Parts: sequence; C-alpha cells; structure tokens
Amino acid sequence: MSRNIQDSNLDTQTVRGFGDEWSRFTQRELSEIARKQIFEDYFSLFDWDSLPQGALGADIGCGSGRWAMQVAPKIGHLILIDASIDAIEVAKSNLNNCTNVSFINASVGSLPIDDNSLDFAYSLGVLHHVPETEEALKSVAAKMKKGAPFLVYLYYAFDNRGPVYRILWKSSDLIRRIVSKLPHPMRYIVSQIIAALVYWPLARMARLLDFFGALPSSWPLEYYHDKPFYVMRTDALDRFGTSLEQRFTRNQIKTMLLNAGFENIRFSDQAPYWCATCVKD
Repeated sequence: MSRNIQDSNLDTQTVRGFGDEWSRFTQRELSEIARKQIFEDYFSLFDWDSLPQGALGADIGCGSGRWAMQVAPKIGHLILIDASIDAIEVAKSNLNNCTNVSFINASVGSLPIDDNSLDFAYSLGVLHHVPETEEALKSVAAKMKKGAPFLVYLYYAFDNRGPVYRILWKSSDLIRRIVSKLPHPMRYIVSQIIAALVYWPLARMARLLDFFGALPSSWPLEYYHDKPFYVMRTDALDRFGTSLEQRFTRNQIKTMLLNAGFENIRFSDQAPYWCATCVKD
C-alpha cells in the first residue's frame, strides 16, 4: 500500500510502541529536580526572551507531556500534539492543573493547525522516528510565523565520535532491531534488563570517574552519570523498543532544516546530540 506523506508520515508500529512506553513511564515518578535538569539539557539554546507576550506554541510529539510541564507556565498557550492517543491521555493527566494547554491526537504530516499561526514550536526525540524526517520538518515550518523559533532534537549519527564508539553503537543497534520486534511486554522486560546490566553500571562508573575529574567525553552512556535510574529505564525502552529509528549528522540536519524553510541554525555543543535551534525563514 502506498503511503501519503502529507496525510500521515508515521509508522503505526512505532506509534503503538510509544503509547506503550508512556503508559509505563508516565514521568510522574521523576523528581522535579531531575525533570528541570533534563529540560535544561535540551532547552539550553532556546531564547525565551524572543517570544511575544502570550505566545502560542506547539509541542510536536508531546509524549507524556514532560517538556510541556516546564514550558506551559512560561507562555500564553501550548498545543500538545501526538500521534498516540495513549500518550495524549498520559499528557492530559500530567497537565491536568494547567489551564493554558490543549491536546490534539494527530500525526506530524497532518497537523490541524492554521498555517503561519505559531509563535514557536519544539520537537524533541520524535522526528527521527517518522519515515520522512525532512517532510515532517516542512510540515512544522508551514504552521509557524515568519521569524518564529523552533527547537529540535534528532538522534546523531556519531559524527563527533571515534570509530570504537561507532562500532559499539552498531552492535547495540543489532540488539535493538531484534528487541523492537518482540511483543510489547517482552520489549519492556528486555529493555529493563539492559537498563540494569548496561546503562546503570556504565553510568555509575562515569559518575565515579567524574568525581575524580577523569571522565572522558567519549565514555559510553556518559550522559546518564548524573541521572536517576528511572531515566535510564525510560530511555532503554525508548532506545531498544522502537522499531523505526533514523540518525543524522550535524550537516544533514542543517541541510534538512534549510530545505524545510528555516534559517539562523545553531547547534548545542553538549549532550544530548544533536539539539538545534532555528527560526522560520
């Protein structure tokens, strides 16, 4: 069956997988301190002062609403969009005290938002899980006002890492391809074993090395050295339970953003890679 990119641009199996993930990891168990720390990791480049008073924004692929919980108090109104109805329900529960949010169950290829209406948007860890990432970026750009800022996070292709790191990733990706085809309960179980036997030991060794000022930036899973185990468990399911995953170099992301109609592209020089900000041309 042919797929109409503009009407969908989604992978049904991947959407179901994320619905299962956010139903299991609602992020309610995550401490406020940890949530704010991770939020700053992703949003460090974003210029909140550039937004107009009462700004209208969109969270493209909101998942559990973990980012929206931090963003909503800063702006006028936030639209949370996700292709998974299960994720939408979790997000609604997490933001039940917010009066300036609305929710839409839709894919990035069919956003029911007026063109040129958004003052800003962000999409973190989502658009590398759709079949056509550049088309998804174009869909988002169409909904934004000229000059509106956009923050995006796409999985990197290890273009700033050495050959040994890339070999390790290729080995892990073979495991992902197998695990992601399992039934959801089995995906969950295997991912939690990986979190306990791989993520936690490497992250805690990284914490020890960091204590002695000897933590190399190339250390596997170094990002988690100061993160709680709950984050590792969530991300292990995210990483190994997802059937569709794409990775891009910094230059590829820049090219896609330019082709989508964005300019003034800036990349973060710290993990997670790659986070980038830009504005609608």
